[in-house]
Amino acid sequence: MFKKTCIVLLLAFLLIPSNVYAYSEYIYAGGENIGIEIKTNGVVVVGTYKINNVDTVSETGVRVGDVIKSIDGEKVTNIQEMVSKINRSLDDTIKLGYVRNNLTNYTNLKLYKVNDFYKTGLYVKDSITGIGTLTFIDPNSRLFGALGHEIIEKNSGQIVDVTSGTIFDSEVIGIERSTNGVPGEKNARYNVNSVHGNIFENTKQGIFGKFTKNLPDKKLYKVATFDKVKKGKATILTVLNGTQINEYQIEIIKLSNNQKYKNISFEILDPILLKKTGGIVQGMSGSPIIQGDYIVGAVTHVVIDNPNKGYGILITNMLEEAEN
Repeated sequence: MFKKTCIVLLLAFLLIPSNVYAYSEYIYAGGENIGIEIKTNGVVVVGTYKINNVDTVSETGVRVGDVIKSIDGEKVTNIQEMVSKINRSLDDTIKLGYVRNNLTNYTNLKLYKVNDFYKTGLYVKDSITGIGTLTFIDPNSRLFGALGHEIIEKNSGQIVDVTSGTIFDSEVIGIERSTNGVPGEKNARYNVNSVHGNIFENTKQGIFGKFTKNLPDKKLYKVATFDKVKKGKATILTVLNGTQINEYQIEIIKLSNNQKYKNISFEILDPILLKKTGGIVQGMSGSPIIQGDYIVGAVTHVVIDNPNKGYGILITNMLEEAEN
């Protein structure tokens, strides 16, 4: 993210091996339940509707998951800009520029005026809001990571291209338990005005950004490299009620360093957690995995047919991605 511009330092910089990272040796483990809002890079098509019983969109080639980037050659980044440009149009047909699979396409879309409002036949969104768990804060760089996996737009199944976003206060108000074949979830309320940090990246290793609130007054954990992570007993930090972070017993049953995610296979052992949640539930993503004085990773996925079991990502993979 940060470029060194001093010519005197250039030689020394080039001599540093590419696999050396600047994250701190000790970091804060999260566990806090957080609200998340991200702004999409463009206007995402999430559905279509008929106008006067006519399917106006099918002939255009536009599909759910496409990202509208321009109207009549003018850039659009959000719904407000899209509506403004449509209302200024002098014709009943507009030229849409949209992106699919990193390729830009163009098509003409007919507008219909109903009760003095233009109808497009498109359902769209420019932001996504949800909850998750904070994984870490680096006390020196103030970089944070959460979730341990990407945010997907549920209608299209596509990873969301993020322009900006925030994390903010959230408290758990209930749990829908997991059962075999049906993952449960945390229910929460949040305060979008109590911002903890700004998001700048959404990747397969998690969401990352800059922590802007005061640093927490709590224990720092040593970052575990892969050779320090062991099969056997460990714990996760997460919130099941209100804002109280508690520690729950798990067992790491398999380890892998062959990819950048799903490095840790584990099973929930804690009877309190199992009674409350039935296993891993949605909203636990990002819960830190702790072994002794080490932070070793974060919870990322549930095994749907056996929610007592799940996967996690190595903490070093998250920290490295945060610095990219």
